[in-house]
Amino acid sequence: MAATEVKVPAAGESITSANVARWHKSSGDSVRKGEVLVTLETDKVSTELEADADGVLQIIVGEGEEVNIGTVIAKIEGSGAAPAAAAVPSAPAQIAAATPAPAASAASGGAVIQVKVPAAGESITSANVARWHKNDGDQVAKGEVLVTLETDKVSSELEADAAGTLKILVPEGNEVSIGTLVATITPGAGAAASAPSAPATTPVPEVKPAFKQDSAAPTSGPEKSATPAPVAVTKPDFSVLSAPPEKAAAPVKEGRTTRRKMSMLRRKIATHLVNAQQTAAILTTFNEADMSAVMDLRKAVQEDFLKKHGVKLGFMSFFVKAVVQALKDVPQVNASIDGTDVVENNFYDIGVAIGTEKGLIVPVLRDADKKSFAEIESEIIAYAKKGKDGKITIDDLQGGGFTISNGGTYGSLLSTPILNPPQSGILGMHTIQQRPVALNGQVVIRPMMYLALSYDHRLVDGKEAVTFLIRIKDCIENPTRLLLEM
Repeated sequence: MAATEVKVPAAGESITSANVARWHKSSGDSVRKGEVLVTLETDKVSTELEADADGVLQIIVGEGEEVNIGTVIAKIEGSGAAPAAAAVPSAPAQIAAATPAPAASAASGGAVIQVKVPAAGESITSANVARWHKNDGDQVAKGEVLVTLETDKVSSELEADAAGTLKILVPEGNEVSIGTLVATITPGAGAAASAPSAPATTPVPEVKPAFKQDSAAPTSGPEKSATPAPVAVTKPDFSVLSAPPEKAAAPVKEGRTTRRKMSMLRRKIATHLVNAQQTAAILTTFNEADMSAVMDLRKAVQEDFLKKHGVKLGFMSFFVKAVVQALKDVPQVNASIDGTDVVENNFYDIGVAIGTEKGLIVPVLRDADKKSFAEIESEIIAYAKKGKDGKITIDDLQGGGFTISNGGTYGSLLSTPILNPPQSGILGMHTIQQRPVALNGQVVIRPMMYLALSYDHRLVDGKEAVTFLIRIKDCIENPTRLLLEM
């Protein structure tokens, strides 16, 4: 039965690669159609890939590896596949079948089998002996896992090439160079008895990760046990292993610092923000809003609002509605520059910045002018949950015309938000703080919020920016008219 290929799916025109973030199954596991196999991360979103068929999973690309769209990262062998071969990647199986079995050769010649740190890529010069799975002096069988090695990119398990008595030369926790001898296996009568038996004319399949060989494999044929083989050295390919998430993404301590690989999302955020600074004339104007009226209104209607709609009335829906009104009054802010053209939007899709463990995402509220307060609050809650669960899609993030960022959630008193290109404006909300203000000739204490509008000065003039921000201030300080459509 032909194997089903698991490929990295297309995720949008601008996305050309993805990161294999986490395998939910191990190589050799039986999987059912519809089961989640792997989580993929692009520079924008995360997605889960499900099995298209029943069978046995063979992982080709391990966690932490970045691959191009369309790359085959695993195969699902049909239910008729032999169990012993299920955990063996196809290429290694062919090599193992074509290569004389080290165990039989060693038994004939009595040679000591060396266990060395294998090559793991041109840029990797050392590995850490993370964990011995056997103790010094233990009897081991061919194919048993001996040790876990870790590099600064991935981890790998080394298996025994023959049965015998294990002699550990390098203890756990030591970092050694590639090619270092870390243990030996001495074949013996007791060890030979414990080794798996196989017909003399049938190559013994080895359950190992993919190999890298410096020369072509010998022509396949019956095992030649009469001729002693040279010392065997296991050479797994680190780049195709399915290491546990904590291993693949584990930070590397370098003296007084710790180095870890930047996620694709964080790399995209970094590039996006630098590009915004370099390609737009960003200017920020500030104002402040008295939140008393909004807070009093929320308190008055909260109970009825919750009973009717099943969600609480938050501050964000007020600001979304206020932004929509300001965009209608100052349409230049709802536009963008495309070469030498100005593209003015006739819709009101508002991006709302949401912080997740992996970074900042900006899902978009479509046609916010047509949505009620309850619909806005419900959508924001749904987006926050999707972001936390890694379910955000490309469609959720595309098409915004203006962005709102609420740094006040984390206690920010004042900030200058950076534009979200190609948009020409972004509103920064901040923490509400009791401050003295002058009101009707008297000094009173009011809950005040600083507002910051960053805008592209190439398209929006100072007068328009100030007018836009004042319009938002007016809507927030007189919110009852916004609630007429609630």
